[in-house]
Amino acid sequence: MSISGAIAYPAPGEAGGGQDERVARSSGDNPDVSLSRSRPPMESNPPDGTGPMHVPFGHIVANEKWRGSQLAQGMQGKIKLVFEDGLTPVDFYLSSKSCILYITEAELVAGNGYRKRLVRVRNSNKLQGIVVVEKTQMSEQYFPAVQKFTVLDLGMVLLPVASQMEASCLIIQLVQEQTREPSKNPFLRKKRALVSEPALLRSVQQIPGVGKVKAPLLLQRFPSIQQLSNASLRELEAVVGPAAAQRIHAFFSQPR
Repeated sequence: MSISGAIAYPAPGEAGGGQDERVARSSGDNPDVSLSRSRPPMESNPPDGTGPMHVPFGHIVANEKWRGSQLAQGMQGKIKLVFEDGLTPVDFYLSSKSCILYITEAELVAGNGYRKRLVRVRNSNKLQGIVVVEKTQMSEQYFPAVQKFTVLDLGMVLLPVASQMEASCLIIQLVQEQTREPSKNPFLRKKRALVSEPALLRSVQQIPGVGKVKAPLLLQRFPSIQQLSNASLRELEAVVGPAAAQRIHAFFSQPR
């Protein structure tokens, strides 16, 4: 689907309107960025902002605060962006029921203020949230705390990125995985969560002692974070050997 230029929609109450219509304008009128969106009749978004959102096929609905950011610029020309106000606590909607919660380097260094947003989405039964965290030289010392809180306490998928440009590539990849034809999409053939499969793999890779080689082996034996965290030391040793098993078991056994 291609949207070029700003599209004027009927005002509420006019013919063809009748629902909440918004027009968002992008700096520079870049034709590769979707500039408007309309929300068709659907389940309304609850006051806490954790309800379903209408997302056009192959698009991303982004929180207005990201307009003009390096993250948004990295996606221009590669994916259709739709900016909208009032998406708190969500930063990006990948589909009507999956979203990105982005934690910047500054937020991570500042303290635990990000936790409230994560909990709100986690407690919603209508959204699947993926947490993307800027893991930089400055914020690296704070990363274990957010990793434990996100993965262990909340059971959410966490993906570290080194920069907003890297994050833009990751988000584009997640959207593209959703838009593949069902017959060619291995995640749909397995009847598994389309977004969470690659994201879960990356999350497990970040556990101490795992990495890119051992992560797929662990997920074959323990298909979820919950199952992996409950695995015994002996069960882990059978998959990754004693040294890695000790580190993985210690990670999940530490006080949260």
